[in-house]
Amino acid sequence: MLGALNAITYEVITVTNLTYINAESVCQLLGKLGALGLPVPITLVLDNARYQRCALVQSVADTLGIELLYLPAYSPNLNLIERLWKFVKKQCLYSKYYTDFSAFTFAIEDCLAHTQTTHKPALSSLLTLNFQSFKKAQSLTM
Repeated sequence: MLGALNAITYEVITVTNLTYINAESVCQLLGKLGALGLPVPITLVLDNARYQRCALVQSVADTLGIELLYLPAYSPNLNLIERLWKFVKKQCLYSKYYTDFSAFTFAIEDCLAHTQTTHKPALSSLLTLNFQSFKKAQSLTM
């Protein structure tokens, strides 16, 4: 599953497949975001996966007017969608048993469908926009 989270409303847009996430999956997600017709510019925060940085993805994003913001390597804590995935895992995986794959996928989709309602209070503290950055770090040597 590949997803995009609106950091203000907690609306989640997803692309699901049964194989691997690749550049075509990212382009599908970009298409869904572009089809929303939002009156404000869209910035999509991405990690440094090769399939997210490829020319195809950048071309589709440019065509749709979507800005791609790539995070530094090894910084998933800066990506709100990673925090959401952690929440979904806690809700749907920990100490849970599903009789089949369709029940498992339904649980995940149901959890994501309630990000703006049932889960909003829990997510409001988890998906905060307060980030600390360090301009210049100095180290003391002894």
